[in-house]
Amino acid sequence: MTKSEFIPTIAPLIVKIGRERGYKIFSAVIAQAVIESNYGQSGLANYNNFFGLKCGSKWKGASVNMKTKEEYIPGSLTTIRDNFRAYPTVEAGVEGYYDFISTKRYANLKTAQSPLEYCRNLKNDGYATSHSYVNTLMNTITKLNLTTYDNEFAQTVHENQEKYGVIDNEMIATEVILGKWGNGIDRVNRLNAAGYDYAAIQKIVNKRLRGW
Repeated sequence: MTKSEFIPTIAPLIVKIGRERGYKIFSAVIAQAVIESNYGQSGLANYNNFFGLKCGSKWKGASVNMKTKEEYIPGSLTTIRDNFRAYPTVEAGVEGYYDFISTKRYANLKTAQSPLEYCRNLKNDGYATSHSYVNTLMNTITKLNLTTYDNEFAQTVHENQEKYGVIDNEMIATEVILGKWGNGIDRVNRLNAAGYDYAAIQKIVNKRLRGW
């Protein structure tokens, strides 16, 4: 996918899966994906790993060996090679992130009440070695206005678009991914009843979930 397609593709999945897992902050996770994968353009993103997730000793799935930079000493980068997790789809990659942070080590991420608290917890929990990781995340959140995704986004996407008179298949596809239109025949019936082209919208949904 292109840089411009990255956030519209991955943000709804982060919101949907994160809400299902009980998390409240999504802007920081989207910022992580942006930074770690360079808007989906990194080599690791080709394997639907958008969060720089290493295999570790417990990973049993597919993997890829790649170069990475670590900041063991503040201000000094060291290039190493390591094994990273590989996922079959974009959605699996997002689920993989939430699986990764589901351990006791990252339990404080679920209780975070603000993007800053989430980012600080990430750093303190040892997610990244960069000494400026919190600032980098927060600057990205501010620059891209990602806090939009933290509170009302999942509930009011459709309503806000209605208010501003802009409703298209791309936005409805986002709502489908967020779970607002049901599944199976129920989704077909509801979309058709609302006057939307189910086939066209489902094509967009499938394209996003399969990693373009």
